[in-house]
Amino acid sequence: MLAACGRRHATVARVVAARNPTMSSRILSQVTPALHGRLIFRRRVRALAGNIAQMIPDGAATLLDIGCGDGTLARSIMNHRPGLNATGVEIRARQHTAIPVQEFDGRILPFGDRSHDVVMLVDVLHHAAEPTLLIREARRVAREAVMIKDHLTGAWLSHERLRMMDWVGNFGRGVPLRYAYWSPEQWHDAFREAGLREVDRRESLGLYGPPLRWLFERRLHFVSRLVPQF
Repeated sequence: MLAACGRRHATVARVVAARNPTMSSRILSQVTPALHGRLIFRRRVRALAGNIAQMIPDGAATLLDIGCGDGTLARSIMNHRPGLNATGVEIRARQHTAIPVQEFDGRILPFGDRSHDVVMLVDVLHHAAEPTLLIREARRVAREAVMIKDHLTGAWLSHERLRMMDWVGNFGRGVPLRYAYWSPEQWHDAFREAGLREVDRRESLGLYGPPLRWLFERRLHFVSRLVPQF
């Protein structure tokens, strides 16, 4: 049923594009997010929330979500972990959010050292202008752990597949697409230089169902739990 719905949306978009390129751009900006939300976003949130909630240290009470969007993911994690209180930061806070959100400049977090039990960055760093600075800031603010979900290069056509995912997932949302994906070695070096040690890692996250998982999941994603080295 979802596949049929997707084909109908795609057919409409092609017909409009042939007749009116300007209108086609507007239609595409509406159809692409709608399809992504229906086919991918909800499953992705459920899968990430389940994995991250299991990896967060026992007893953690506060979670800071950097680049939280509308806070849907953080709220879902809270549902898995009663007693966990989440807040978020964004460069431009949205009007309606599932958690309290504070704006920041995209570089320096407006919080004191070790002010949050857990700090989380989910698919944020490959969009950031200064990703290593954000990792250092997350480490500074975290008391117990830093959770990072992002992408990996090195697999077959990894850059091309990741670029396609990024474009579809962020089309029409005003998110900067830098396509700055790192290899496992680059991640290891960035963690070490920030004073973080990886203590838990998952790469099989269940983000997509078949057939999408065969093309867009294997060896392209990871979640790491890192602890600050003081």
